[in-house]
Amino acid sequence: MRINSAIQAAIDLTAGAAGGTACVVTGQPFDTAKVKMQTFPNMYKGLVDCFVKTYKQVGFRGFYKGTTPALLANIAENSVLFMCYGFCQQIVRKIVGVDRKTKLSDLQNAAAGSFASAFATLVLCPTELVKCRLQAMYEMQLSGKIIQGHNTVWSVVKGVIQKDGPLGFYRGLSSTLLREVPGYFFFFGGYELSRTFFASGRSKDDLGMVTLFPGPVPLLLSGGFGGSCLWISVYPVDCVKSRIQVLSMAGKQAGFMGTFVTVVRTEGVLALYSGLTPTMIRAFVANGALFLAYEYSRKLMMKQIDSY
Repeated sequence: MRINSAIQAAIDLTAGAAGGTACVVTGQPFDTAKVKMQTFPNMYKGLVDCFVKTYKQVGFRGFYKGTTPALLANIAENSVLFMCYGFCQQIVRKIVGVDRKTKLSDLQNAAAGSFASAFATLVLCPTELVKCRLQAMYEMQLSGKIIQGHNTVWSVVKGVIQKDGPLGFYRGLSSTLLREVPGYFFFFGGYELSRTFFASGRSKDDLGMVTLFPGPVPLLLSGGFGGSCLWISVYPVDCVKSRIQVLSMAGKQAGFMGTFVTVVRTEGVLALYSGLTPTMIRAFVANGALFLAYEYSRKLMMKQIDSY
């Protein structure tokens, strides 16, 4: 049964939302540590030190600061990303001149994912700005950069609107684009390449049937590999983005190049890699969960549609 494009887009969007939810639930504490270490690298000696200090300062809930906007960000981003991924795959097929049912190569899928990420950035940037500010609010107060912090999503949103207007939610948009477009090329490329490896000549859609790695293991490992490829390739860009979005609370903040040059000059190149350890742990765990939830929910919905 051939599914029309509108239903297919709805399936991809819903499966993307399921994947985004799984990503946040499994990776939020590590994401919080990443943002804290990126924006205030001198406050923490490493991941363990960051976890211990966060727990002592604000308790267990401190690891889940910004969870609401993180959920909104990941659900919105992955819904749009996977919906546009399907459309961009069709565009790539037209560009290379193949039939719409032809399977794309791993490189072509990577290109489609990169194109799709540009659309996802528009919904990701505002919610990620709110998330990052909530996660680093305690450090902003402790460092004296702000006098009184905002402890709720609404208070952060209201503060942005009052200070910068609606466009204030797009602070760090250029850095987000610089991270997403090349990053998702490696993300989808790594994921598809890994799936090809595990499929061993069989259809990638039947990975769970591969004897050597039964069940969800290939999807988990492939998603984890794809996530690791993304973050290794663009981590310095993400570090600059986090600083722009968080430090702009205290006043005017330089753009991407200005912030990048300032960090390198005053703190050294290694400062751009602050928080890499929690990021890589989160990348493997959270993105493995993301693709597992996406693929399984997508297959389930496709079977339900085929049964009618």
